[in-house]
Amino acid sequence: MRVAVIIPAFNEERSLPLVLRDIPRRRVQEVIVVDNGSRDRTSEVARAHGAKVVREERKGYGSACLRGMAELKDRAPDAVVFLDADYSDNPRELDSLLDRLVEGYDLVIGSRALGRREPGALHLHARFGNWLATRLMRWLYGCFFTDLGPFRAIRYDRLVALGMRDPDYGWTVEMQALAARLGYRCCEVPVSYKKRIGRSKVSGTIKGSVLAGIKILYTLAAVGFRPLDSGLPAAAEELPP
Repeated sequence: MRVAVIIPAFNEERSLPLVLRDIPRRRVQEVIVVDNGSRDRTSEVARAHGAKVVREERKGYGSACLRGMAELKDRAPDAVVFLDADYSDNPRELDSLLDRLVEGYDLVIGSRALGRREPGALHLHARFGNWLATRLMRWLYGCFFTDLGPFRAIRYDRLVALGMRDPDYGWTVEMQALAARLGYRCCEVPVSYKKRIGRSKVSGTIKGSVLAGIKILYTLAAVGFRPLDSGLPAAAEELPP
């Protein structure tokens, strides 16, 4: 399985070396750091640690992820892993996500709710937001998730078929809701979660948390009305139970 890792990054020069150091390179062929308009040495640090760097000036987590996907267009991998640059997730746990893809799953979410969390790493409002969003997804789309965690792995062809478009806060929930609508085989694995290095761009501010919450709810509703260009991916019905 050829694996590419996409890491959106904004002013992450302190944490990024740790993230890149801990990625299990024996299973990863390419690491792309998408510099989302950083004002520090994020790009230089990423290159120094062996990552390919592309820049996306349009602000937003989803914009950075879409830019990373575009970079893979001419050399499609078998699977893509999305990983944050703030070192709150443990990149060494990437193996557990990829193993589930090998077993036949299409999308694997690293669940912070199921794993071990360092005290204070996941704020109360973030835990409530995850709970509410995952419950709504269950009611609307029949999918059973416990988290919207950014640490995730997905088969590349399934990712392209989703037609992802959200430029910011709605990226993670858009992916999970669309995957449910298309009948993808999804699962979660427990991942550990620790306090991030630096300040969160979303949950670390009241404004960011409110905007993220509104966008997530809007995205959940909007996905239900979106015309889908593709149905269940070919041969997906034949995957093992």
